[in-house]
Amino acid sequence: MKLSLAQYLSPQRRPSTVRAEREGAVLRVELDSPDTGNAVTEAMLDDLLTVLAVPDPDVRVLVLSGAGDDFCLGGDRNEFADWLDDDPTGRGIRIAGDKARRVCEAISGNHAVTIARIQGKAIGAGLALALACDLRVGADTAGFRLPELALGLPTAWGGVLPRLIHEVGAARARELILTGRAFDAFEAHELSVLQRIVPERELDDAVTAWAKPIVRRPEAALRVTKALLNSYAAPTRLADPSVLDAELMATVAAATRRR
Repeated sequence: MKLSLAQYLSPQRRPSTVRAEREGAVLRVELDSPDTGNAVTEAMLDDLLTVLAVPDPDVRVLVLSGAGDDFCLGGDRNEFADWLDDDPTGRGIRIAGDKARRVCEAISGNHAVTIARIQGKAIGAGLALALACDLRVGADTAGFRLPELALGLPTAWGGVLPRLIHEVGAARARELILTGRAFDAFEAHELSVLQRIVPERELDDAVTAWAKPIVRRPEAALRVTKALLNSYAAPTRLADPSVLDAELMATVAAATRRR
């Protein structure tokens, strides 16, 4: 049985930034703004929260993907600049930053197993969304980058920093953030940013190969195992001040704008 986006969104509000479709125990959530490279806007964060904030207990697998050529090119810089023009103290950035943290927590803390399906580029906020997922498969042509420092911003969006350090290690995370260099799918696999790489035409098959056995697992065992994995991973992050991400981003952006 397929359930459409209307199951998650009210008839009076049908956004164009996110598409959601449920088929059986699999929920597919697609960033749907291909003309902008699926750049993350506040509207997209709102749409993601609408879909993710209250998990469906019948969903065993959640697949996050992006429409068009790229998974996600990061935050919308024009919107970012508009927020600072409207309020130089960075209030708009704080509001959106808090929503970004809630979205990533809704993905990582979801009782379903979350799978990121990555093609094209995953940059900045796009990489943060992918890292929030349990499993990540990417096309062999995919590319990744964390450019925030070059833009005069801290790497503080959606809790990306503790997740990156946890997945790739502090030394490698430090190098990727401070240099802001791009890295390809093969290095991403070496770093555990990706667990699997395939030709782009095989991405859907790779997602299905992961999803099919997962949806057959007993619901209680799957839910508890996911909770255990999250619980054991948390102490290895040492500290997770991601609740401060929005404040840090807004404060630095406002200071940079004044200068």
